[in-house]
Amino acid sequence: MKLQEMVGLAVFDVEDGKQIGKVLDFLLDDDWRITGIQLEGKAMFTSTVKVVLWEDIVAYGEDAVMIRNQQAIRKWDAENIQLTFSTGNGKLKELPLLTEDGILIGHVTDVYFDQEMGNTITGIEVSDGFISDLMEGRKVLPFTPGMTKGENAIMVPPNSEQRLEKAMNSVNG
Repeated sequence: MKLQEMVGLAVFDVEDGKQIGKVLDFLLDDDWRITGIQLEGKAMFTSTVKVVLWEDIVAYGEDAVMIRNQQAIRKWDAENIQLTFSTGNGKLKELPLLTEDGILIGHVTDVYFDQEMGNTITGIEVSDGFISDLMEGRKVLPFTPGMTKGENAIMVPPNSEQRLEKAMNSVNG
């Protein structure tokens, strides 16, 4: 499943059956695991965000994310969130992927995770530009233990460009 497919999904409290918001973003850790979701916020002049930790998510599918109850919603200081998928200073989306020997593979467009493996990221969808996406489709770089997120790029091991696979649901495929 791709994270981008889950952004915007309704989030329901299974105890009351009440919709409590929508998924705005995903929180990640340095070990490339999803640690929680960030909910869309209504507050205009606050630096806190609403977060639900991964362990409080009961189920998720193509239509909704189900959480235990409303007590699972926590307020976090936005500046304390280090790594996210699509928003904030520590976002992965649109970062360049560079090999340690200086080859630009492309830019992050999405992140894959396997529902059966829980919250572990399995690959990164890469765009090499609009024209290349149309002509060849996007590619996926399977997760490699040597991947690290730096301040301005994701660093991957040398020869990673040879490990690229055709993306599922790609633009031309």
